[in-house]
Amino acid sequence: MYEEKENPTDPKAGLNILIAEDEEYNYLFLSEVLSDYQVNLTRAYNGKMAVDICAKDTSIQLVLMDIRMPVMDGYQATQLIKQQRPHLPVIAQTAYAMEADRSRALEGGFDDYLSKPLRKADLLKIIDQYAPENCPLREKTPSIVSGREGLE
Repeated sequence: MYEEKENPTDPKAGLNILIAEDEEYNYLFLSEVLSDYQVNLTRAYNGKMAVDICAKDTSIQLVLMDIRMPVMDGYQATQLIKQQRPHLPVIAQTAYAMEADRSRALEGGFDDYLSKPLRKADLLKIIDQYAPENCPLREKTPSIVSGREGLE
């Protein structure tokens, strides 16, 4: 089982992102950073769930994939996702921060790499870089309510 989209809005109004992350704290950080943007989040708790979600939900436009997860790691999951959906961007997120780790991730099929602890600016830059042209990362527009409404 997986969590449905967290921001239940019209999927056409935002970027559909799958977050494959088993650690609650890391997921909450990503969710909080992205809460100011027009995104619809789906969560997978392990690599197998991520593969299954990508196979069933063709609206997913970008995957943020933790490398170390239970059941199936991010490398295996990414290879299977890329077999089904070769053009779907999958971004590795890992605590391994050495240049060799980055190279291994890129050679393993990931489109790009973010090292933990994640920095908000780096995360937003990567998402913006890989978001489809027809669905860029956009901030939510605040609704403006006139002070006169309800006074009449």
